Amino acid sequence: MKISTEIGSAAKLLGEERVIECVAKAGFDAWDFSMIAMCHYRNHTFEPSSHILAGKDYLAFARRLKQIGLDNGIHCNQSHAPFPTYCPEIRSYLKRAIECTAEAGGEICVVHPDNRKEARENAEMYLELLPFAKECGVKLAAENMWLWDSERDQVKHAACMTPDSFCEHIDVVNDPFFVACLDIGHAEMRGSNTSAVEMIRALGHRLKALHIHDNDKWKDLHQIPFSMSIDFDAVIRALKEIGYEGYLTLEADAYFKACGYTADNAEEGIVKLAESAKKLAAMWEEIE
Repeated sequence: MKISTEIGSAAKLLGEERVIECVAKAGFDAWDFSMIAMCHYRNHTFEPSSHILAGKDYLAFARRLKQIGLDNGIHCNQSHAPFPTYCPEIRSYLKRAIECTAEAGGEICVVHPDNRKEARENAEMYLELLPFAKECGVKLAAENMWLWDSERDQVKHAACMTPDSFCEHIDVVNDPFFVACLDIGHAEMRGSNTSAVEMIRALGHRLKALHIHDNDKWKDLHQIPFSMSIDFDAVIRALKEIGYEGYLTLEADAYFKACGYTADNAEEGIVKLAESAKKLAAMWEEIE
C-alpha cells in the first residue's frame, strides 16, 4: 500500500520545493498538492493571496514541483483545491486548482462541497467543473464536511457528513470522474452519528481517496495518526474489506504547529509523519 502526505502545512516552514524533497527522503511514495494558499477567506471576507499559485506563473510552479518530485523518486497522487466553495471569489479559482493538479501529475483534485447544501444543489457545481476536469484528465472528489453547533459543543449536519448524504452526493452526479475522498477525522467527530468504518463500508467502490489524521473523537484536530483516539486498525480493516485501491494519504496539517516545529527541525516532523504512515501501510499488509 502506497503512502502520501499533504505538503501545505510543512511548506509554511520550508517552502513546497524543499518539502517535496524531504517527503521523498522520509520514505513517502507520493505527495498531496495542497493549494489552500492560493487564496484566503477570513472573518467572512475574501483575501487575495501573494502566493505564487495566485499569480501568473502558477502552472510553471506546478510543473516545477512535479519535476522535483520525479527527480526524488515520488509523484503527486492528489490535490486539494482552496475553500470554502460557497465564497464566489474562491469558486473562480477551482479551475486553476484543477489545472495545477494536471500539471503536477495528480489524478484527483478534492473540491469541498458547500457545507450547507444538499446533494442536488452541490451537484450543480461539480457538473459545471467536470467537463474541464475531464479535459485535464483529473477526477474530482467530494469530501465529508461538518458544521459546528456551539450550543451543543459538537458537529451538526453538513454536506456528505453521513453515509447517506455522501453516497447521494456521488450518485446524483453519476460520473466516473466524480469520486469520494473520505476525511477519517471528520467522520469521527462528536455529533456526526457515524464513524470512519461505517462511512468506508457505505461508500464502497465510490471511495478513491483519503485524508488521514487523528483526533479526540470530538473536534477536528488534524493530528498525526496514533497520537489520539481513532482506531486505525478498524479503519484499515474496513478499507481492505471494500478493496480500496487508493493511497493512504495523511492530512495531519495541524501537527507542525501543535508540536512547535520550526524551519530548523521541520524535517524531523516529516520523518515522524512518514513513520506513522508506514505503520498504517504495515497494518494493511498484515491483514489477510
